[in-house]
Amino acid sequence: MTKRKAEELSDAKAADPAFGPWPGKPTSPDEPALVFRLDATCGRARASTVRLPHGEVLTPVFMPVGTQGTIKGMSSEDMEALGCRILLGNTFHLANRPTTALLDKCGGLHNFMQWKGNILTDSGGFQMVSLLKLAAITEQGVEFEDPKNAGSRMLLTPEKSIESQNEIGADIIMALDDVVSSTLEDRDRIVEATHRTLRWADRCIKAHRKPHCQNLFGIVQGHLDPELREFSLKEMIKRNFPGYAIGGLSGGEAKDLFWRTVEQCTRPGTGLPEDKPRYLMGVGYPLDIVVCVALGVDMFDCVYPSRTARFGSAMVRTGQLRLTSSEFANDFRPLEPGVDGPLKDYTRAMLHTIVTKEPVAASLITLHNLHFNMLSLLSEMRQAIRSNTFGEWVRQFLKDFFPTAAPAPCQYCPPRWVKNALDAVGIKTDDCFDWSPGREELPDMPKDSNKGPMAKEADR
Repeated sequence: MTKRKAEELSDAKAADPAFGPWPGKPTSPDEPALVFRLDATCGRARASTVRLPHGEVLTPVFMPVGTQGTIKGMSSEDMEALGCRILLGNTFHLANRPTTALLDKCGGLHNFMQWKGNILTDSGGFQMVSLLKLAAITEQGVEFEDPKNAGSRMLLTPEKSIESQNEIGADIIMALDDVVSSTLEDRDRIVEATHRTLRWADRCIKAHRKPHCQNLFGIVQGHLDPELREFSLKEMIKRNFPGYAIGGLSGGEAKDLFWRTVEQCTRPGTGLPEDKPRYLMGVGYPLDIVVCVALGVDMFDCVYPSRTARFGSAMVRTGQLRLTSSEFANDFRPLEPGVDGPLKDYTRAMLHTIVTKEPVAASLITLHNLHFNMLSLLSEMRQAIRSNTFGEWVRQFLKDFFPTAAPAPCQYCPPRWVKNALDAVGIKTDDCFDWSPGREELPDMPKDSNKGPMAKEADR
């Protein structure tokens, strides 16, 4: 990142109360490793401050994924300049390379990657789905074949997962859970995984050596079954973790089932505790984040913003720009007209020329996408919650994100699951769009249509 870009991002953070310098480590040795403060609510949406060993995290928050200690194409200094206060590492991949023993010798992942902010590590459970063909799952744990070293075996048990995460030194560590695909139909396997996740959680609690400086989160499972989810919720809450994650979603399940499961897990009275952080694992589409903040989720992570950048796609307020398309070859407008982002001086034509061809293009689009998800989208939602205007903010976001949809009569409408989810928390959109039967639903991540408010402004 250039010095100029870093200064511009620093100015943007200074003007935004949701960002700024890290407050530092806890001032008192007696202070818990996690202190949660609920700052404001608007409906079920929450704005909170989560104080961790490496500073405060303001929610709602999106956490970029740095699988092996780096966000691809970005340095730790880049992430600091963006205002990122927490990012992810992956225990399975770090244990394979460079090994957690090496990280422990270095004083942990923070020192290894020269990162001042907080880190959350995944337990390795997700690899039971993503590397299922290379894994054998038993009550003891899960045995993997290293995908980059054929024939090499690794046994990941709850105890080994926690030992590895203790060595990595993350501020938030995750209990190892038995993860099954959200599209699985084998009822016996789903029940087995739900109950085993609780047994493994108990083994993780017992194995955790550093509760004074690392926070162990439990993961609610139960697939898409309301009864199993209710069982998992009650049992996880009994264990009194510092925070909780909602797992087992964002794996290809129907969106109507997705939002209903999230709503059950955040429902007042029977869902996750109101005085602890709620983390929805693996969700990174802007539309999903907005809806789930409305449902009461605090924390999100996903590889999507950085992965899609490497394929030449930029996230904007009117959907997604696939910059590889020839339509941008002679488009000399800024990437997102009217928006003061890190690439405000770069034309679409220039980016079209270099995406997927020059390494710097992936870094540039990643910078833009993370700025969109972290600085722009999430900070605006936090401010709207604090000012008690979140419902109106959501309505305007949807109008911008789906500019081809309009009030009746109109051929198009946003995905209907969005209406159903927002109706459940009292955010009405009937006057914004034509929800009549037979209207064509737009995709969750629409292609930018050049019909949004920014495009109209640029054409004047």
